[in-house]
Amino acid sequence: MNYDVIVLGSGPGGYVTAIRASQLGLKTAVIEKESLGGVCLNWGCIPTKALLKSANVYDYINHAEDYGIQVSNFKADFTSVVKRSRGVAEKMSGGVQFLMKKNKIDVIMGTGKVIPGKQIEVTDEKGETTNYSAKNIIIATGAKSRQLPNLPQDGKNIIGYRDAMVLPKLPKKMVVVGSGAIGVEFAYFYNAMGVEVTVVEFLPNIVPVEDEEVSKQLERTFKKNGIKIMTNSSVESVETEGKGCKVTVKTKKGEEKIDCDVVLSAVGIESNISNIGLEETGIATDNGKIIVNEYYETNITGYYAIGDVVPGPALAHVASAEGITCVEKIAGLNPEPIDYGNIPGCTYCSPEVASVGMTEKAAKEAGHDIKVGKFPFSASGKASASGHNDGFVKLIFDSKYGELLGGHMIGANVTEMIAEIVALKKLETTGHELIKTVHPHPTMSEAVMEAAAAAYDEVIHM
Repeated sequence: MNYDVIVLGSGPGGYVTAIRASQLGLKTAVIEKESLGGVCLNWGCIPTKALLKSANVYDYINHAEDYGIQVSNFKADFTSVVKRSRGVAEKMSGGVQFLMKKNKIDVIMGTGKVIPGKQIEVTDEKGETTNYSAKNIIIATGAKSRQLPNLPQDGKNIIGYRDAMVLPKLPKKMVVVGSGAIGVEFAYFYNAMGVEVTVVEFLPNIVPVEDEEVSKQLERTFKKNGIKIMTNSSVESVETEGKGCKVTVKTKKGEEKIDCDVVLSAVGIESNISNIGLEETGIATDNGKIIVNEYYETNITGYYAIGDVVPGPALAHVASAEGITCVEKIAGLNPEPIDYGNIPGCTYCSPEVASVGMTEKAAKEAGHDIKVGKFPFSASGKASASGHNDGFVKLIFDSKYGELLGGHMIGANVTEMIAEIVALKKLETTGHELIKTVHPHPTMSEAVMEAAAAAYDEVIHM
């Protein structure tokens, strides 16, 4: 069967791309080897949020007395927590199935491989192959957990994020290697469930892509909650003979040995670009990524790539946006190329972290004369009433033009607040305009207005 568009992979890049292609009147198919929704829906973004919600609830109950509530005889049933998370994932994957039917998209189950002549060879579970052709082929195969030579994942002693979501029982001690979003989310989750957690980070700060003040705040809160943080440190080796693991960590002071039940390797991801036919088709790659233009076309006409397989932030919402831009261009519309300087990043540990645009350090390095405004949640009435005083909103403006360069938040529910900053940056709103944008009271979000006012020495509640 001939298609206008075939998408290889059905994660948040692939399935969103397919839906938008179908909306634009293009005959569309999606190829998926495992579960609709890809890693994000089945093993990543969505089920992890379900785990973290269970941790939040357990946290709340542990501190119920702070709110004047007496609770007794409660415990965390780890098996049920994992089961709920899997149920949420299955429901979401079923939701994508429904959307495929609704939008008349053909779902082809099997392992896909691009071949010359605008075709994809699909091998089904029986090992039989079928070729499908399309005018346009979009590669959206995503990424997997990166394996380090000295941390070979065995699914038992040394695990990746996928294993971390379905452990058969709760470990007593865990070492998390890497403190990006995946590392700190699992560190928070397991610590909240009562596990003794150590985080090892090679760089000087945890969540190293974030503004340094955000990083320091998260580190303080984590330490207060009993998580051990080792920065400027690296895991040299893990012994797994006998029971549990013996982890050798190299620090500035020398080597340290840590005993634990399980090691979680959260050192990032690598693109799924091997064995998908790139070499045979002549599609160019560089440094483990497929090279594309601003509308995601590769060097071979009719072949496109989006999401974690191309350069740029490996985030679900980026993959979706790239896919939409790509098919709108294919359909003859005139979409605006994505502004990668205005992509929000969110981390869902507690406190949450959310940011967009330049950090203070990056703004200075880019030569901007800046104004910085910071408003702590300790001065927020809503935050105090909610019992979530940790954290702040920090905004960075260009002094000359009043342009909003970056927004950085840490605190409860800030992942729901960052979209305001993204919209303001998109609309090129100035600091003064933001100060004059009346925010509702009492809310956490008024901290955004107060932070802007702080940058211009007009802050009221501080």
